[in-house]
Amino acid sequence: MRNLNRINLGGLRAIEAVSRLGSLRAAAEELGVTPGAISQQIQKTEQQLGRCLFERLPKGLTLTPHGEIVARHLTSGLSELSAAVNLAERDREDSLTVSVAPIFAGKWLVWRLKAFNEKHPDIRIRVDATIALVAPLLSDVDLCIRVGDGNWPDVSAEKLLEQRVFPVCSPALAAGIKSPEDLAKLPIIRDAGQVYSWNVWLTPNGSDERILGEGPTFSDGSLCLDAAIAGQGVFLAWEILAADALRAGRVVAPLPGRFPTGLSHWLVVSRHLQKSRSVKLFEKWLRTELEFSLKSTDLPAK
Repeated sequence: MRNLNRINLGGLRAIEAVSRLGSLRAAAEELGVTPGAISQQIQKTEQQLGRCLFERLPKGLTLTPHGEIVARHLTSGLSELSAAVNLAERDREDSLTVSVAPIFAGKWLVWRLKAFNEKHPDIRIRVDATIALVAPLLSDVDLCIRVGDGNWPDVSAEKLLEQRVFPVCSPALAAGIKSPEDLAKLPIIRDAGQVYSWNVWLTPNGSDERILGEGPTFSDGSLCLDAAIAGQGVFLAWEILAADALRAGRVVAPLPGRFPTGLSHWLVVSRHLQKSRSVKLFEKWLRTELEFSLKSTDLPAK
């Protein structure tokens, strides 16, 4: 490894980050420097290596064929270094980093973390709100909470609960809803990122989404729920998202029945590491809170 003594390791990190993330700006954000500094590090390292790894084009940097080979090895090597650092730090039982989708964090998790902190004051929680599936072994994340089918590579995914959906709306709008057909008379709030259709709920009720009219569309379910609370229409919500609003009476479920989307909520951890004490305690607390949330909505499951 003596050849590493003559190469700027910071420059190698810059090359790897740009190749993986696709731009100087993205790499600069990850490494905590300016795009200009990233560019200078790459140029310096290319000079040390004696060849260019990137083509400079009007649209930005593009890897050369040789640069693509070098970048693959850099990503592999730096991933191993990251894993080694994480393994060395895993013995710490007083901290826990949880990666969770922003909507789950904002509408459910953060409102309950005080209870966990009071029960386990020795454990410091850090919440990383992102929709990206983070590999626990190759990052500082201890566990992820995700929605999907559970078939993710190189991780252990343990089911927390099945995702089920049902219509919700403001109490005022609910007064005019007696059957699924009544939904045709009201605005329908739609989530642009939703991976399932209204037929998940309508088909078991003998109807079809073709009866539905127009309504506002938002970029995520959190905004859709807020729109339903504001009386802008009817939204097909999932249980945990709507749990607190239902319990507080800000929205109601005007029609009975919850139906599965085919997806579930999962606890995702590294398949190569044993669960730490803090992960086990958080999982136990999480499952208890989820169970209580479902029961407290007082909506009969079908």
